[in-house]
Amino acid sequence: MSEHFRAFSFVDRITAVQKGSRIQGRYLIPPGLKDFPSSLAAEAVGQLAAWAAMEATDFENRPVAGLAGRIDLLAAARPGQVLEIAADIESLDAEAVVYRGHAKIDGRLVVQLEDCVGPMIPVADLDEPAALRERFAVLCGPGAVPEGFRGLPPLSLRRTDGENGQCTQATFEVPAEAALFEDHFPRRPVFPGSLLMQLTLELAASLATEISPPMRRRWRPRTILDMKLREFIPPGKSLELEVRLKQRTNESVMLAVGSRAGKDMVGSARLLLAPENDL
Repeated sequence: MSEHFRAFSFVDRITAVQKGSRIQGRYLIPPGLKDFPSSLAAEAVGQLAAWAAMEATDFENRPVAGLAGRIDLLAAARPGQVLEIAADIESLDAEAVVYRGHAKIDGRLVVQLEDCVGPMIPVADLDEPAALRERFAVLCGPGAVPEGFRGLPPLSLRRTDGENGQCTQATFEVPAEAALFEDHFPRRPVFPGSLLMQLTLELAASLATEISPPMRRRWRPRTILDMKLREFIPPGKSLELEVRLKQRTNESVMLAVGSRAGKDMVGSARLLLAPENDL
């Protein structure tokens, strides 16, 4: 069975579209999964915005991950729950789409995205335009068969260096082969930026355990700021990740995060941590 629209697709149905302006949809998180990281909830919002941008350009162009001014991580999403997702298109032209959006579960915000910019590239560089038009019609009609996503491949960081409570470094080997590349994308496999975000959150969590929180509470990621993805990450690429403490108060911790491929910067962001019971 083809993994296209299954292995890394997080929109089951589009429930409302105002062309080039607003789009709403939903996604059933497969009940059989072990977990569903917050990065995938953010990915669902980005994918919904991409559908709106593609439809507005008659499937000639599509956005790819570029910039996210702010991503608030507000609650956990769990297998078996339904994500209600929405995106508002603030501007759209041949160069880029600017949007904001959110995902909710039972009316409660899970993630919220602001000031996102997706550079536009020809659809045909990544996927088959006719297949995308057909999929869009299904999503706007009866909806897709749910539970196609079967989980992520093993994504293991290898910690290499660091200074206790100050910084930590790790390497990550992008899989040379994985089902998700059949979906992201069939004509040009690319490691998703949302998974790079997830790896960064995992590395940040390990550093957070070394930073003493107030009143013995644990630090948890609350907001990702100024996230930039600078280039496509192909299968088999070797990445070096770093998380470094920038500022600490009794109420928050600010971390600087970055990833490189050799000498080239691939991605960067700032990550705000808050005490666990403040989330």
